[in-house]
Amino acid sequence: MLDDTTHSASSAPGGPGADELEKIVRRAHAALGGKQNEDGHWVFELEADATIPAEYVLLEHFLDRIDEDLERKIGVYLRRIQGEHGGWPLYHDGEFNISATVKAYYALKCIGDDPDAPHMKRAREAVLDHGGAERSNVFTRFQLALFGEIPWHGTPVMPVELMLLKRSAFFSVWNMSYWSRTVIAPLLVLAALRPVAINPRGVHVQELFVTQPDQVKDWIRGPYRSRWGHVFKVVDQVLRPTIKLVPKKTHQKAIKAAVDFIEPRLNGIDGLGAIYPAMANTVMMYRALGVPDSDPRAKTAWESVQALLVDHGDEVYCQPCVSPIWDTGLAGHAMMEAGSGANPIEAEATKANLAKAAEWLRGRQILDVKGDWAINKPDLEPGGWAFQYRNDYYPDVDDTAVVGMLLHRQNDPANAEAIERARKWIVGMQSTNGGWGAFDIDNDKDLLNHIPFADHGALLDPPTADVTARCISFLAQLDNPEDRPVIERGLAYLRSDQEKDGSWFGRWGTNYIYGTWSVLCALNAADVSHDDPMVVRAVEWLRSVQRPDGGWGEGCESYEGGLHGQYKESLPSQTAWAVLGLMAAGRRDDPATVRGIAWLAEHQNDDGEWDEQPYNAVGFPKVFYLKYHGYRQFFPLLAVARYRNLGSTNSRQVSFGF
Repeated sequence: MLDDTTHSASSAPGGPGADELEKIVRRAHAALGGKQNEDGHWVFELEADATIPAEYVLLEHFLDRIDEDLERKIGVYLRRIQGEHGGWPLYHDGEFNISATVKAYYALKCIGDDPDAPHMKRAREAVLDHGGAERSNVFTRFQLALFGEIPWHGTPVMPVELMLLKRSAFFSVWNMSYWSRTVIAPLLVLAALRPVAINPRGVHVQELFVTQPDQVKDWIRGPYRSRWGHVFKVVDQVLRPTIKLVPKKTHQKAIKAAVDFIEPRLNGIDGLGAIYPAMANTVMMYRALGVPDSDPRAKTAWESVQALLVDHGDEVYCQPCVSPIWDTGLAGHAMMEAGSGANPIEAEATKANLAKAAEWLRGRQILDVKGDWAINKPDLEPGGWAFQYRNDYYPDVDDTAVVGMLLHRQNDPANAEAIERARKWIVGMQSTNGGWGAFDIDNDKDLLNHIPFADHGALLDPPTADVTARCISFLAQLDNPEDRPVIERGLAYLRSDQEKDGSWFGRWGTNYIYGTWSVLCALNAADVSHDDPMVVRAVEWLRSVQRPDGGWGEGCESYEGGLHGQYKESLPSQTAWAVLGLMAAGRRDDPATVRGIAWLAEHQNDDGEWDEQPYNAVGFPKVFYLKYHGYRQFFPLLAVARYRNLGSTNSRQVSFGF
């Protein structure tokens, strides 16, 4: 049994004293509060790798809608993030990635960079050393096919007739994740019509191929995750010649079905699925269909892509999406923690500003649209929040739980209806195994991840520990007796999903530290004993991966076979997650917690913020990573403020789910 000590923070070796804690929290509160928008919401940059800004450049050249000044600034960004290995990584300081490098090289060549310039030569040599552009991933090969750089048979067979399949058919798009569904629908139209980019400057990249594209015989090489990968490769070969036999009428019906799927979901200026790949594919689809750029559908689709650009004056990059609901929920929790307790920071002003945030959030709750999730639960009443400003067909339970907990903690009667609608929706979204996926129910037909198109291995949205934990935290914080069976099924899922070392995998944040913190919060909220073996093992794991300097760090390498919970340096986000997890497990005064808080105290800047260069989240493990620019601020403030607040209590008990 672990010892829950009860001595005060000021007596713990290395722990910051009360006055220092007050200064840290006050500075961080002011820094984060200063970034709140007038209407009450927060939104921070969301950065991915080189592929999104590179694809934006290629999109301009596909359409012949070139903005030279904009592309010059994107070029500055792309050159800056080039790795020492000559190519482009998927995350800060990561290893060479051939697909990102092919796209970045092509984009820079379109911008006008000399192929013989040192940075271009290094990139080209790196691509060739890794097998050439023919070894890039499926999405890169589709991009190359659209520019005529490779033949269409260099891409997997994905007939547009998939759009005609019903939910009961195994290969139906309804069995895929929301992001796959929205990306694939316009891509299937493009693959059917096979348009060729205008490419007005005639830029080509044949120099990136080891074997000339028309001579390549083995475009599909996996990765094979099981024998089914080999089986589906044969299926691809068998299907390829039969596509030509599909009656023209059926083919046209399928294209219409794709368009009919897309258009109700266009989502205005926020775009299809509110994610760049789906939005860009839609722009190209309309051009391929002959829809004029002046048509309101095509015009808005193009504007939605442009809205993702981030201009820093001397450089520009394109975000994969925006995160205002998530950022507002997280910022709200941090600000509320700082503005509460025995010594609240700017109590009345904080309360007023959070009331504005709550009003803004209530206005974004999706109450009238039954999204794609309803194909599994047609009678379930909508009540979720999306991740972006608007994405009505695709709310997610993670955002909904975080926002719901914030609104509940405010204890404002104006929030009651929104909370209840969210509660009912989350209860209805529980999967059969007791867990929750982010966007869909029972989206777990793993065999689909073995088809050639799914070389990224992320075609699905199955239940995960971090999302499940958030849903449990929300329901447990509400403490409605009728929800207890739902919570118990979720707890059973978490117990079965714990790693051998005591951690939990973090599907949406980097990585095992994120997952373990999330679950410990849920277990505490659900009244699981702090002495439960599941909790004890998790606490011991967190202690075991604490770095000598008192902080915690974890790199994206942990998604790629690297060690769980480890990195070459301590980071603000991971350190905050770790100490929040320990405090949720009743270890507020544990020496590990005290040392973690001391690390956060030592590394706060004079402006109240923390610095963090490495990426801290993931879109698709091994394929697509993210950096939330707000994480370095939300979570350290939440952690230090909670540590301060618990120091004035006798129980040291965290009373909330988040």
